[in-house]
Amino acid sequence: MEMGDMILVSVDDHVVEPPSMADFMREHLPQKYKDRAPRVIRRDDGADAWLIEGKEVTTFGLNAVMGRVPEEWGYDPGTFEQVRPGNYDVHERIRDMNANGVLASMNFSSWPGMSGQFFLQSNDTEFAGALVRAYNDWTIHEWCAAYPGRFIPLALSGCALGPEWMAEEIHRVAKLGCHAISMDSNAHIAGLPDFHGDEWDPAWQACQDANSTMVFHFGGVLQRMPRSPFDVIPHSMPFCSATFASELLWSPVMRRFPNVKVGLAETGIGWYAYWLEKADFVYKHHRAWTGMDFGDKLPSEAFKDRVLVCFIEDNTGLKLRHETGVDGLAWECDYPHSDSTWPRSPEILWDSLQQAQVSEEETHKITWENACKFYEWDPFQSVPKEQANVASLRALATDVDTTPKRYGPPPNEEAIAAVRSGMPVKPPTIDDQRVARQAPATHQHPTANA
Repeated sequence: MEMGDMILVSVDDHVVEPPSMADFMREHLPQKYKDRAPRVIRRDDGADAWLIEGKEVTTFGLNAVMGRVPEEWGYDPGTFEQVRPGNYDVHERIRDMNANGVLASMNFSSWPGMSGQFFLQSNDTEFAGALVRAYNDWTIHEWCAAYPGRFIPLALSGCALGPEWMAEEIHRVAKLGCHAISMDSNAHIAGLPDFHGDEWDPAWQACQDANSTMVFHFGGVLQRMPRSPFDVIPHSMPFCSATFASELLWSPVMRRFPNVKVGLAETGIGWYAYWLEKADFVYKHHRAWTGMDFGDKLPSEAFKDRVLVCFIEDNTGLKLRHETGVDGLAWECDYPHSDSTWPRSPEILWDSLQQAQVSEEETHKITWENACKFYEWDPFQSVPKEQANVASLRALATDVDTTPKRYGPPPNEEAIAAVRSGMPVKPPTIDDQRVARQAPATHQHPTANA
């Protein structure tokens, strides 16, 4: 097997919603809500933002830096003209995917929030529900359907609308071929129940019945010191996900719903082997007095049999794959976020696979088979398998320019110093964390909450 023979399916990429989405949502909303549909505005400061219920939401920042000069990633782009078109234009996204040798991708939302929480700007839950459904229809019928076989559909859960509403939506989108549901890992910070009770059971049951996967993007709350540099955030993200995985493991979910599937996105996998080992240690040492009971399985077995974790570049995790099991590992590109390996993902991934001596059979599982199995999705119904590998896709994109570009004048020395030094931030309160979890930008500079 050569690098060009790989088939790459990314389980974590992102879409920067295009202005045209406003037209789709307005068209698909009930008549009484059409005038309230979200839309893009140009603010007085020259930046683009989405306007919903009188509130403005920006959508760029480090969420949209691929294609920009790396030294200027910290200077937030403000308009659609200041980002690579592949961020928001589905036709250009496919060209960028081809240039990167990527067959297919699952795209998380940007400004609406990971579960659609930004659609709930008032107490009008009926309107919010209509917005979430319209967004999910846009994802399935416009973004994904534009290129069959190239996108795994991912629906917003609308968890702020309650578990019964979620259950109905899970079944509705499953009938449309969407078996991935984006859920907020920290909904409790926004005042919703955590996962240690039975409040979310209707949603979990719906996922189990529909053979759909509940997907959590970057779990855990990051507690930073007041003067933390930005580097702390991407470094500690995998360990925040490990914390959330612990909450999920010891919650009733894994025992009450024995066939439910879970996806953990942007997690990394280097921590995973010891995390599983520690779970079994805790179970053996403490179950007598905690009353925890996984039946005839160890916690590690109950978890890894039904959970998909993923990585961008993770040599340690690949070397420990036999400790974690290969069937629960998947690859991600994270386009267009700042951690992405685009446009050299095949080279970087292939080097890691070779260093870890990953076999051809294991490679296929990690790069596409596990993802397709978890999300009940078959790309080869639309794309012939022999045309789906890295070499074939890159042959379609020889005219795609991947050279980083500057979309405006270079920053002055004062601006550079300000970004690199950051500004002191106060320790986050519960309200700060709630607001941060509702913010559309997954990666924020430390100054964002100053």
